[in-house]
Amino acid sequence: MARTWRRTHLGTEADRATFRTLHQASLASPALREGLTEDSATRAAGHLRALLGTPALAVTDTVGCLAWDGAGSHHRQQVRTLLGATLERGRTRSFDRGDLGCTTTGCEVRTAVVSPLVVDDRIVGTLVAFAPYPTAGLARATDEVATWVSGQLALAELELSRTRLAEAEVRALRAQISPHFVYNSLGAIASFVRTDPDRARELLLEFADFTRYSFRRHGDYTTLAEELRSIERYLLLEQARFGDRLQVTLSIAPEVLGVAVPFLCVQPLVENAVRHGLEGVDRVGHVTITARDRGQDCVIEVEDDGAGEDPERVRRALAGTLSTDGAHDSVGLGNVDARLRSTYGDDYGLVVETAPGAGTKVVVRVPKFAAGVSA
Repeated sequence: MARTWRRTHLGTEADRATFRTLHQASLASPALREGLTEDSATRAAGHLRALLGTPALAVTDTVGCLAWDGAGSHHRQQVRTLLGATLERGRTRSFDRGDLGCTTTGCEVRTAVVSPLVVDDRIVGTLVAFAPYPTAGLARATDEVATWVSGQLALAELELSRTRLAEAEVRALRAQISPHFVYNSLGAIASFVRTDPDRARELLLEFADFTRYSFRRHGDYTTLAEELRSIERYLLLEQARFGDRLQVTLSIAPEVLGVAVPFLCVQPLVENAVRHGLEGVDRVGHVTITARDRGQDCVIEVEDDGAGEDPERVRRALAGTLSTDGAHDSVGLGNVDARLRSTYGDDYGLVVETAPGAGTKVVVRVPKFAAGVSA
């Protein structure tokens, strides 16, 4: 019965070998997905050696050895020579005893197979497998493992590119802080210097805190409470400028204040609402901001009763196909939408309800807890 159970549940020896191979690959993958560094190579080398079943293995960049795992570490100094010869050819090479001179009795490092690690048609390093004697099977296996490692490093490059893109998008949002807003805010503050110095001082401090938050350089995420505090400062400055023409209503559920959200994901929407609600009209404009607890999600709504927008124009802005012909608000919408989708998935993009003359309502839905998202 025991033999029958093992055959049924563990499979053949080939099945078990496949499982071991996949298991070792899964253990090496997290380190490789961080890119090719001394630390990541050191953490991955042991698992890569287990994949190939060799007595020793080295991982290099294009300059020298990053990590060595296994026996015969006294050969490490020879890796640079093997690396140079491989980079010169640009393909997998085998080296024999003549290339790996050794006087140590019983040393198993007698031959080597060196396969380039290639990312975007560019050699970034090599995988070096050492063995007592050369075999065609080891050469093929080393080449295949090097191809897999190259794929993991390519994914690391892609992740780095996505991170850089997200950082560039945040920088773009910072750069989009309207010079007119800065000029008008300082003008409004100046108007109170003689008539109400205390209020002028208070507004100046709010302006300083607002700009400090908008241009801060640490962290991709913040709490909803911090984002709302910055929005309140912005609205105080705009109310100093517009007076009673700007009416603001906030309805925030206390239980969502600690939710982590992407930095500057709500503030641009409020700035858009103020412009839509007031600029170009001679009446009172209303801006409403709500944040509610909805099960696993936090739902944030920013609504104005201003001029509204052509839905097709908004659709193109969210799709990233709208030209930037001074449409500061549309660029901001597309930026926020792209970052939300990148962080949480396509189910969490912006929802915009608008029509000419009917105002605009933007709905942001974020999960209260998401992997990798913390303020």
